[in-house]
Amino acid sequence: MNMLKKISKSVLVLVVMLVASCSDRLSEINENPNGIDPATANPNLMMPEVMNNAARSYLELGYGDVAGVAQHIQHDGWFSGINHYDWGPQDWSGWYNMLRNNEFLYKRSTELNYKFHQGVALTMRSFIFGVITDLWGDAPYTSAVKGDQSNEFLKPAFDSQEVIYKGIIADLKTASALFATKDATGYTAGYDIFYAGNPTSWQKFANTLLLRYYMRVSDKMPAEAKAGIEAIYASGVYIKTPAEDAVMNYIGATSGNSWPGAVAFDQEQSNFRRKKPAQTLLNSLMTNSDPRLKVWFAPVYVRWVADPTLATPVDEFIRKDGVIMQGTRYLTDVVFNAEVKKGIKFTRHYNPKLYTGTLDTNEYVGVPPGLRQPDYYNNNPTPGQTVQNQHVSQLADAYRGSSGGLLKARLASSAETAFILAEAAQKGWAVGTAATHYNAGVKNSLETWGVGAQYDAYIAKPGVAYNNTLERIMEQKWIASWTAATEAWFDYRRTGLPAFKAGQASAEPVLPVRFNYGDNEVNFNRTNADAAINKLETTKHSGLRGKNSQWSKPWIVQGTNKPW
Repeated sequence: MNMLKKISKSVLVLVVMLVASCSDRLSEINENPNGIDPATANPNLMMPEVMNNAARSYLELGYGDVAGVAQHIQHDGWFSGINHYDWGPQDWSGWYNMLRNNEFLYKRSTELNYKFHQGVALTMRSFIFGVITDLWGDAPYTSAVKGDQSNEFLKPAFDSQEVIYKGIIADLKTASALFATKDATGYTAGYDIFYAGNPTSWQKFANTLLLRYYMRVSDKMPAEAKAGIEAIYASGVYIKTPAEDAVMNYIGATSGNSWPGAVAFDQEQSNFRRKKPAQTLLNSLMTNSDPRLKVWFAPVYVRWVADPTLATPVDEFIRKDGVIMQGTRYLTDVVFNAEVKKGIKFTRHYNPKLYTGTLDTNEYVGVPPGLRQPDYYNNNPTPGQTVQNQHVSQLADAYRGSSGGLLKARLASSAETAFILAEAAQKGWAVGTAATHYNAGVKNSLETWGVGAQYDAYIAKPGVAYNNTLERIMEQKWIASWTAATEAWFDYRRTGLPAFKAGQASAEPVLPVRFNYGDNEVNFNRTNADAAINKLETTKHSGLRGKNSQWSKPWIVQGTNKPW
């Protein structure tokens, strides 16, 4: 026992000595030798992280769930969220993580008096907060990303949408003024992945976002919106041509820098072949022989052909250049794609006198919104996503790639700007003529997708030519928002146009108007989240989720009778 006591005392003394010897070096040990000292951080290094994450996340919305709401895309596998708006609580932590990095960028650039970097940070702050409030409604704003300052901000209060939109507009005005100085002091080449350090281009981007948000609040703050849009138009400083669009290119070197769902990083090709054109969009494109149709979508691999001489309702097997391929009901995407590129035509025949269903015999076929079983559509012989549906169009080959060309994350565009001004002109605001801006919007979109040479023929079509209606403006703006469908959704929410219809399997007979607050906020910031939820307007479509439902109206559409 004495020996154990002596050993215990010796160990205790040793521990005390070690603690004492280390105490003076504790701060040194806790320093990360690979970390960046905030006091000396280079703001250039922070910019691409914020820009890249914001651009990717925005694209993934406009090419994902929101593309389903805006009826650009339908899925025939994993389809409930896209096609039926079957959304649960949706977390916004990714967007607030961007804001934390962006706040650091702003603080550091302010310390260094780098006007360009301050402007970038304010513009991206406005863009990110805009997405958050557009999607969810009220949200932490004035108390957001301040958790390092005080414990009271660890559970931040939610600000009203009105406060957030006004703050966004104020920040964008400040950013525009900073860019107007053309002072790019401190910028290092290669770190601005949107505009390569050009203050004038950033000012156009900031002012274009101002146009977007003035129009967003035009029903709630009409006087401010009118004055703001007229002032920006008078300045002439906003995005006017596709070359000025706020875009991020996809370099495609790794899966982290490739187009979402690109075949190059999807060996099973399930992500690529799951996406189908929505019939709503396809109908509009086909009706007017829209030149963007062939850029975005591919013809069906196997076209249905009516054949009254057929002895059975439908061919069991496909035909290759008219010859039946005995025993072959389908081919894989890889085989089909290679054969079609050689000019080979595949068909299946059916007898319209014997077949009791409905078949779409067009060269391009989309999926109607909200089907209960979209993988069965158009008599697909391989439901359940065994292989692609050979009787429905896929996305064009461009979307198989992972980089370059037309594949860009587009945050703001010249087409959007022109359509905003067309709508403003139609309201009677002093921004020129609606027809001029409408025509520019159509032309800019065609040029963006490489078919600008067909503008004259396209704009002359009766279904395209400007006809003095808001419906015509919003239809073309909706088409032009391909892969940026969030803007189409928010326009629909504000105007009810285009007049979308929910599909047969939608939980409610109308389209949703917001995302549901996520579990993190509801569970861990309950008091503030509940206060925001209680400010939502319950509708007859809110359903079992009650106020925190995708069919409950946020402030931006309360009292407007829109979109339904």
